[in-house]
Amino acid sequence: MKLLIATDAWEPQVNGVVRTFQATIAELRRLGVAVSLIEPSRFRTVGLPTYPDIRIALTSARRVGALIAAEAPDAIHIATEGPIGWSARAACLAAGRSFTTSYHTRFPEYIAARAPVPEALSHAVLRRFHAPARHVLAATGRLADELAGRGFRNLALWPRGVDTELFRPRDESVLDLPRPIFLSVGRLAVEKNLDAFLGLDLPGTKVVVGDGPQRAELVARHPKARFLGERSGAELAALYASADVFVFPSLTDTYGIVLLEAAASGLPSAAFPVPGPLDVIGGRGVGVLDPDLRAACMGALRISREACRAFALERSWAAATDSFASHVLTDSRRLRLPAG
Repeated sequence: MKLLIATDAWEPQVNGVVRTFQATIAELRRLGVAVSLIEPSRFRTVGLPTYPDIRIALTSARRVGALIAAEAPDAIHIATEGPIGWSARAACLAAGRSFTTSYHTRFPEYIAARAPVPEALSHAVLRRFHAPARHVLAATGRLADELAGRGFRNLALWPRGVDTELFRPRDESVLDLPRPIFLSVGRLAVEKNLDAFLGLDLPGTKVVVGDGPQRAELVARHPKARFLGERSGAELAALYASADVFVFPSLTDTYGIVLLEAAASGLPSAAFPVPGPLDVIGGRGVGVLDPDLRAACMGALRISREACRAFALERSWAAATDSFASHVLTDSRRLRLPAG
């Protein structure tokens, strides 16, 4: 079986979409699936406006279509709604190829936070993008229900997992800072709502891991917080295991893989009671969700680290990939699809 994945999000980007596909592709290859990628490094790229560190491809349906034809895949999955995703979509429709898509990011909310673009217009564009897909994969039932309410069709669930060998409790701390240590990991951008965390009156130390367009602004506004920059692999895993509470202030994430990474490290979470945290850790006894984020942070200090680890051990990438494969690799014959 040959699977082709078309994605605008790929290395060296560091985000949940990239980590999801890195883990999923590794599992698929262990299952004997040959996976190829159409991603930005295969094209000339430009920096994304307002976020130049993210490079977007300059490409076309014709060029992407030629790459698809050369790969001759048995199945095609379009991961993102950027230039590569739109080009792959157009190429598949022109050739009558079946494909699946996945919905990862609340772009309407992200765009509205940066520009006066009505969310309804952005939702309409995304609905059009995903409409021809054989399946549109959503990470949670809550997200699938929300998308169905907005007119999306052919929705299917694709849960996420965590690498419990990399992310695990450790005996020694790599953070020699006043405790308790409240940690946040992610992109430093307006949609992550980091001011809601950094502005809290908390004991101990606030630590932020990640980079992004809002970093300089956040550093200037919150000089007492420790900004450690972008970290990955074992270095990131050690930071999780060295903290006391993981703080996730986002109001717009569709999932939040970092919540699973924290739990696997034995780290309880504090977050707002919104989609994403509600789906991942709500009611599981591994975090506190409260409209008062400070109360959530302080309450999370009382949660058992062993309970967090046990919760994460039940959420493997192998199981998540089985779900992905069941939707993407079945019924992948060529179909004549309507243009649109």
